[in-house]
Amino acid sequence: MKLPVYNQQGEKIGEEEFPKEIFEVPLNPDVVHQVVVSQQANRRVIRAHTKGRGEVSGGGRKPWPQKHTGRARHGSIRSPIWKGGGVTFGPRKERVYKKKINKKMRRKVLCMVLAEKARKNSLVVLQDLTLDKPKAKILAEILKKLPCKDQKSLIALPQMNTSIIQAARNLRGVQTVQAKDLSALDLLQTHYLVMPKSSIKVIEKTFIRSKD
Repeated sequence: MKLPVYNQQGEKIGEEEFPKEIFEVPLNPDVVHQVVVSQQANRRVIRAHTKGRGEVSGGGRKPWPQKHTGRARHGSIRSPIWKGGGVTFGPRKERVYKKKINKKMRRKVLCMVLAEKARKNSLVVLQDLTLDKPKAKILAEILKKLPCKDQKSLIALPQMNTSIIQAARNLRGVQTVQAKDLSALDLLQTHYLVMPKSSIKVIEKTFIRSKD
């Protein structure tokens, strides 16, 4: 598939042929939905947690005798009906939401989403992306010259680049990720995908040619 290639000044310097195994995969919405839901579930962080009667403090002895006090019988102040007692059927941090998706299916869906980005002109391929200094202002000026402009964008880097990562931290709506760590969920959460040509080679090597 032929895609336009831009330089850092926002000028289109030509078109290049890129792997059809990545950018010509037909979209299957049902499969994409399955993979995205699983990735959302796997990223879910469980924070809500309540203590049961066996975890709250106090209640080492019977609060008062069983009989002859005129009051209802109780065995422990840890009972859920007492203030400060345990919680019945409350949320627990032991809940597991993780879902398993086959690696082959996950990689296929990634290519589907990449192909859809290319078809909708939401993919910006750069000849190269370098910064002299890790400054957000410099990176912002580069992005404004590209088709993505002020839209929410994800920058896929061919390798770890601390200058670009640090510069993107202070830019609203701009995120960075290494090309080898791309996921369908990351792509669907942003409007544009910006990446140097070398990132496509990393994607091909990691998700297409890899036999792991």
